[in-house]
Amino acid sequence: MTERSPLDTRERILAAAAMIIAEDGVTARLSVRAVSARAGVSIGSMRHHFPTQQQLRDRVMERIGDWLAPAEWMLDASLPAHQRLLRSLRQVLAQAGAGQQARDAMLTTISTFVAVEQTPAVRESYLSIESDGQRRIEGWLNTLADEGFLSRSEVPRHARFLGTVLKGLALQRALPAIDALSQAEEETLATAVSAVLQNSTSAE
Repeated sequence: MTERSPLDTRERILAAAAMIIAEDGVTARLSVRAVSARAGVSIGSMRHHFPTQQQLRDRVMERIGDWLAPAEWMLDASLPAHQRLLRSLRQVLAQAGAGQQARDAMLTTISTFVAVEQTPAVRESYLSIESDGQRRIEGWLNTLADEGFLSRSEVPRHARFLGTVLKGLALQRALPAIDALSQAEEETLATAVSAVLQNSTSAE
């Protein structure tokens, strides 16, 4: 039997974990035995690539996030910083949907993470989503920090702020709203971006 390369083994483990999450939901328990059996690798090999279940879950959620919200806009330095950050935030917010779709998404979030027993699996799942969101926004801001638009030391704090704004707007989308919600949403995002990029020239 030909031994698989480390990269191939790692990808098989990630694919197996992603399939389990797709079948059983984001709070699915990614046990070593279940994932290794699905991936067709030994338990020892799985432990080598992902020493803890949290590390595995974090990496799977990171992959899903990369697919849902690619970061190519942030790498296009020909666009103004404000415009790139606004586009990236809009891209994430779009995943919340609007109207009934937004309400369904919020109900799913509540039933998955709030109105349930706070088991280790529930906490691990939420922390993976939360940490991936923070990592993603920090990545965008670090790109802009490298271009001189803000200090790297402020990136974590600003990322938490922008993440909180996105959560609030996602909730607002699920609630009964005024007709001008989209305009108010754009104004809120623009204000948040301006607060973070205080020293840059607005693209608006």
